[in-house]
Amino acid sequence: MSGKSGTAPGTEWRNWAGTVTARPARTAAPASVAELARTVTRAAEDGLRVKAVGTGHSFTAAAATDGVLIRPERMAGVRRIDREAGTVTVGAGTPLWQLNEDLAAAGLSLANMGDIMRQTAAGAVGTGTHGTGRDSASVAAQLTELEMIIADGSLLRCSEREHPDVFAAARTGLGALGVVTSLTFAVEPLFLLTAHEAPMSFDRVTGAFDQLVAENDHFEFYWFPHTGNCNTKRNNRTSGPAAPLGRAGAWFEDEFLSNGVFQLACSVGRAVPAAVPRIARIASRALSARTYTDIPYKIFTSPRRVRFTEMEYAVPREAGMAALREVKALVDRSDFRIGFPVEVRAAPADDITLSTASGRDSVYIAVHLYRGTPYQGYFSAVERIMTAHGGRPHWGKLHTRDAAYLAGVYPRFGEFTALRDRLDPGRLFGNPYLRRVLGD
Repeated sequence: MSGKSGTAPGTEWRNWAGTVTARPARTAAPASVAELARTVTRAAEDGLRVKAVGTGHSFTAAAATDGVLIRPERMAGVRRIDREAGTVTVGAGTPLWQLNEDLAAAGLSLANMGDIMRQTAAGAVGTGTHGTGRDSASVAAQLTELEMIIADGSLLRCSEREHPDVFAAARTGLGALGVVTSLTFAVEPLFLLTAHEAPMSFDRVTGAFDQLVAENDHFEFYWFPHTGNCNTKRNNRTSGPAAPLGRAGAWFEDEFLSNGVFQLACSVGRAVPAAVPRIARIASRALSARTYTDIPYKIFTSPRRVRFTEMEYAVPREAGMAALREVKALVDRSDFRIGFPVEVRAAPADDITLSTASGRDSVYIAVHLYRGTPYQGYFSAVERIMTAHGGRPHWGKLHTRDAAYLAGVYPRFGEFTALRDRLDPGRLFGNPYLRRVLGD
């Protein structure tokens, strides 16, 4: 970066998965709200579009641009903790790992998290990142206030009390409404979770899914394609005492097996697809039951060092297990060789305009393939199952849906596009991905 504005000629940008490449005309890393506003205003004057990008964990081209790429790393860190209100305000570029560590040091915690914490706070919120939970799930649903620079260069603050229509939409804004500068999250005193991980058969877990969700604060499971085996995880609040995984055990399970050995298995499966079913049978039996207790982010999240491509859909809760059984039947009768487990989570309905759980309790079904493995056939076949159930694709993961389809599965889709017309009529924050999913 050079100059007072932290602006430099654009260089090629790639996302984490390697599925998207962009070459912006300029890259900017503003260090203040005023500097960001000047960057946005100058881009508009120069006829360049603007997109902000975090750590690139989205698989889609949501942040790609040939205009001005905003890097938010200099607008990061905890700005304010309000213990009386139970909130924390952070800069948009704050990585979730830093937010969680800083909160824990202050004796505080978010109520829920996804399973990765490398994303920036703004990126996670803007694409609808979620965890699993009976009563709480998405990161965006924990917001109480948000600030962003809009197309005219002004700072817009929104909450349930101030510009509530903007707040409802901007919490999962896709980068279409402005560039987020800060976010305020609801937090609570630090608590403990006990995680119980255990194998369970596919038929048993799908048959008891509603009960398992109802009985646990947070429930999720992984199904291993080409097998009838699953690994389940139940996370529940506890008064303690803490009993974290031992260093050796954590390394063996989470690094050696889940990353090192799994990386090798994926490489072998990509080179020799016929070996995948046997590898899956071995892998599905490798992880044994374990129970441990720790602070929330150490329970919710895990290291993901094996790179992959991913598609995830949210379907109505009542359709979730039927859709998953159809995916299993698809894999069983096809020539697909799927070496990655299918991840299944749940979330309660929320009131965010374009949240994948907007207005309905949801089940999330995520399919993955090792990076470099052709994914189009498998993903397309699964996508047909999901859309037959009224599925909503995760905004940051691969899918082929367009505005015509999305308007039919989001009752408030028109509210969002009308707000976008008002805040960004010239599409300063637009790009081809947003044109496809939101329309012109």
